[in-house]
Amino acid sequence: MKILLVEDDKTIASGLEYSLQQDGYRAVLCHDVASAKKVLAEDIDQFALCLFDLQLPDGSGYELCKIVKERRDIPVIFLTVIDDEVNVVMGLDMGADDYITKPFRVRELLSRIKSVLRRYQKPSQARAIIDIDNVRINTLEGKVHKNGAEIPLTALEYRLLLIFGNHVGQVLTRNQLLEQIWDVAGEFVNDNTLTVYIKRLREKLEDDPGHPTLIKTVRGLGYKVGD
Repeated sequence: MKILLVEDDKTIASGLEYSLQQDGYRAVLCHDVASAKKVLAEDIDQFALCLFDLQLPDGSGYELCKIVKERRDIPVIFLTVIDDEVNVVMGLDMGADDYITKPFRVRELLSRIKSVLRRYQKPSQARAIIDIDNVRINTLEGKVHKNGAEIPLTALEYRLLLIFGNHVGQVLTRNQLLEQIWDVAGEFVNDNTLTVYIKRLREKLEDDPGHPTLIKTVRGLGYKVGD
């Protein structure tokens, strides 16, 4: 998922770019309005969300927000040191989806990003059957079979497998998995708990849990199911 980040403070921009990449996003970084306009003109269809600093050396985030909203229905979040009502209202009136005032915590920004993206997700028709190698997920019945034999899973084990099944071939970070499990489970799931659930799924579904081929670890990134 690609995000356009426009921030003239290079120290802040570099830190945000790194944090976004660590959370599984692909960040494209610009430091001024001119370069951002060029990127938007060439690749606006590639972006899922835009993060715009409000005050830029050659213009403002308002200008970029207007360009984006005229061309595509994607979310825009403003980064601003101005915390007065007039500027906030002006940005929201122009179509911005959220704003965050500097200084801010990176985790708070990432949470805001996920929240806004969820609001933009279009409901899709769930597949009734998902096949991953010799494992079949029947989403209508909530059942999982391996080589034709039913494999009993707990609710969270099933949900975790379903997340993988809906993202075959994609690398999912631990943060992405935790976010989606939390949303559905309605209970706290920490990083250690995720490790336990991954282990349990492998024990139930892998031919050789010690050398998994179904739920593969991508070192330094996360997990991947399928090619």
